[in-house]
Amino acid sequence: MNLRSIIVGFGLLFTIQACTIFLPRVPYELGMSESKFLRQNKDAVISNLEEGKKVYRLNTDQRFYMLATFEDGLLTSLEEKEITPVWQQQRIMDSEN
Repeated sequence: MNLRSIIVGFGLLFTIQACTIFLPRVPYELGMSESKFLRQNKDAVISNLEEGKKVYRLNTDQRFYMLATFEDGLLTSLEEKEITPVWQQQRIMDSEN
């Protein structure tokens, strides 16, 4: 191997690595670490703490939120829920009385 092929090899390696910067970041996926999840989702808040489990709530938009469950520091389940509008909750409470 001569010096030229080594330089071309490093140039190609650098170019490939630079392209990974432009790939979209996945905000959550099963098996990801809790620290990576929190770095990528700074607005996640703890919703529930149980023995060995942590559940984070992450608002995805105006109508939906995600519940991310971690066991031993790894994401084990994702659950999407719909936010119940306040006026609908009030109607339910009024009908019970």
